[in-house]
Amino acid sequence: MRIKFKDLIVFENDDIIVINKPPYIASLDERQADNSLSILRMAKEYSDDAQLAHRLDKETSGILAIAKNPAAYRHLSMQFEHRQVAKRYHAVVNGVHDFDMISVYLPIAQKRDGTEVAIDRIKGKPAETIFNTIHAYRKHTLVECMPITGRMHQIRIHLTCLKAPIVCDPTYGGEMIYLSDLKRGFNLKKDTDELPLMKRVALHARSLTFRLLNDEQVTIEAPYPKDFDVLVKQLNKFS
Repeated sequence: MRIKFKDLIVFENDDIIVINKPPYIASLDERQADNSLSILRMAKEYSDDAQLAHRLDKETSGILAIAKNPAAYRHLSMQFEHRQVAKRYHAVVNGVHDFDMISVYLPIAQKRDGTEVAIDRIKGKPAETIFNTIHAYRKHTLVECMPITGRMHQIRIHLTCLKAPIVCDPTYGGEMIYLSDLKRGFNLKKDTDELPLMKRVALHARSLTFRLLNDEQVTIEAPYPKDFDVLVKQLNKFS
């Protein structure tokens, strides 16, 4: 299915485009696949000088800000660099947790292969995330995550440190989530294997708060994509 970039836009003016990134699409061109679809490539087709002010992991869905000209890129980049952008993510995690402005301040270092990270108090770079419980269910919790810094896999590893790994994130200890976990008396048809409710890390970039070039502050939200929406609806229904 061909994704239309225009359909992803949740905010646009003369300088900035904000999109709701679908899961499974890389923010930037991937080195291995020369012709793979990326948000940057789609953005440049839509607006010649487009540049991404930040990025999301390939599996992560949600809000992504794109500059349409060099002045806008500088303006946005400076806000990210000086930590003046408020980023809010939603995650479904294993276990029942009552987080109320819980701050995790633990340094993160990339592992040798560059695809995973670990907490490293000696070589790690400073990283901080604040967590709030949105809704606690029977065995899971919907959590709001506010990363103060922007390290790779920061939210994922910091939640693991709180013994609240994100569901469907085996890399950092998150278990898969099945309908049989939620629905009492769930019976699977004979000779069929149950599929998980979600096939990716259950993490969605929910909103960004930043300043436009005219200094007006805006908060822009990205609705849940279908898979995340279904997961939260099933949790609400059966918990």
